[in-house]
Amino acid sequence: MNTTQVTIKKTLQQTAYHNPKKLGDKKKLSCKKSPQPGLTQGNCPFDGAMVSLGPITDAVHLVHGTVACTHNPWATHGSLSSGSQLHQTAFTTGLTENDIVFGGEKKLYKAILDVAQRYNPAAIFVYATCVSALMDDIESVCKQAAEKIDMPVIYVNSPGFLGSKNIGNRIGNETLLNHVIGTAEPKLTTPFDINLIGEYNVAGETWNILPLFQKMGIRVLSKITGDACYREVCYAHRAKLNVVLCSNVAIEMAQTMAERYGIPYIEESFYGVENINHCLRNIAATLGKSLGYGFVACELKERTETLIAEETAALDIALAPYRSQLKGKRIVLCTGGVKSWSFILAAKDLGMEVIATTDSKTTGEDKAKIKQYLGDKRIILSDTTPEVLLKVLEETKADVLISGTGHQYTSLKAQIPFLDINHERYHAYAGYAGLVELAKKLSEALSSPVWEQVRKPAPWDEN
Repeated sequence: MNTTQVTIKKTLQQTAYHNPKKLGDKKKLSCKKSPQPGLTQGNCPFDGAMVSLGPITDAVHLVHGTVACTHNPWATHGSLSSGSQLHQTAFTTGLTENDIVFGGEKKLYKAILDVAQRYNPAAIFVYATCVSALMDDIESVCKQAAEKIDMPVIYVNSPGFLGSKNIGNRIGNETLLNHVIGTAEPKLTTPFDINLIGEYNVAGETWNILPLFQKMGIRVLSKITGDACYREVCYAHRAKLNVVLCSNVAIEMAQTMAERYGIPYIEESFYGVENINHCLRNIAATLGKSLGYGFVACELKERTETLIAEETAALDIALAPYRSQLKGKRIVLCTGGVKSWSFILAAKDLGMEVIATTDSKTTGEDKAKIKQYLGDKRIILSDTTPEVLLKVLEETKADVLISGTGHQYTSLKAQIPFLDINHERYHAYAGYAGLVELAKKLSEALSSPVWEQVRKPAPWDEN
C-alpha cells in the first residue's frame, strides 16, 4: 500500500501543461484534487496503463484481478501489430472469492511461471487492479518470479481507485522510464534516429507515418508504443530526437528523457495537411540543428521539401472528388487530447467547418490552439453529456458528429451521421493517406440514404 500511496501523490502533483515555465507561477496548475468516490471519471487507471503499455507486441500483459477487469483493454483498444500478435491474447489470474479471502500471491506466481513457459515472451507486465492492490504484495511476487525464470517481470501499479484513465497513462509511461528504457543497447545508431512517443498504432496509423520518414532518410529507432517490440523500447534512450504525438499522455515522459539522457523533444500532430507538413519540417530542422547545419542537414531539408511537394500534389488529386461534396458541412467534434484541435485543421483541408469541440483531457496549450483555430464563433464544451450534445447539435444545425462510440446513439437521436475517431475505430486517419481515408468515411456517412429516410415523418404522422 505504501507504493500505491506514493503513486497517487506523485501523479496528482504532476502539472497538466506542456511547459509550465511559459505560464508563470500564477498559472502553474496541477491536478492536486484526489478522485472522489461515486463520481464518474471515465475509464480507470488500469485501462490507461493498458493504453500505454498494451501495444508492446511481444510481451505478455497479465492482469492480476477478476475476469471482469480483463475484458475492456482487449475489446476497445485497436492497436495493431506487424509482427508478434502475443499482445492480443488476454491473460488474467481470474481471482475468485476464495482468492480474495486467502490472498492471490501464490496464484499470481504460478501464472507468471506458466505464461513464461508456454509463450516465452520478451517480458511480462503484471497489472494491479483494485482488488489485488489492496490484498497482495504484487511487486515482491514479480521480483521472485523474475529471478526464477530469468525474464523481465514488470509490476504496473495501476489499480482503478487511483483516479482517471489519464493517471494510468502516466503510470504506464513511468513504468517504462523506470524499468524498461535504458536497459539495452541498439546494434547501431545514426544521426537520424528518432522516437515516436504517444503513438499507439490505432487502426494502423503508424504505418501511414513510417514510409514518410523512410523517404526522408530518417530512422524511427523506437515506437512508444504502437507496433513496438519490447527490445526497441529498451534502447529508446539512444535516439537523437523525441517526437511527441499525444502531449496530454506523453509530455512528461519526453521531459524526463530530456533530463536523463539529453534527448530534445518536439510536440507534433499527424492529423491534417498543415500539421503533417509542420511536423516533417520541424523534425528535419531539429535534426539539422544537431548536425550543425552542414551539407547533410541541407540535404535532409531538401528531401523533406521534395517529399512534402509530392505528397501534397497527390493529396489534392485524391481529395478532389470528396471536397465538392464535403464543402460547407458542419462538424461537432467530441474527443480529447491532441485530436480536439488537430481535427479542426483536418476538417478545413476538406472544406468542412468544426463549429464546436470539447476541451476534455487537454492541456493549457491544447486549449489555446482550440480557441485559435475555432475563431470568434467558437463553442467549447466541458460538459459532454448526451443532453448537452443533443442541444448543441440542434442549435448549430450540425451535419455530422465526430466522437467515440460512447456518443454513437446520441447522433442517432439527433438523426445525423456519426464518425468514430477513438481507440475502437477500424480506420487510420493520420498522415496524408489518413486524410484521404477520413474524407472517404465522412463522404460515406453523409451520403447514406438512411438519413433521408429517418428524417421523414412516420407514416402515421404524415397527416
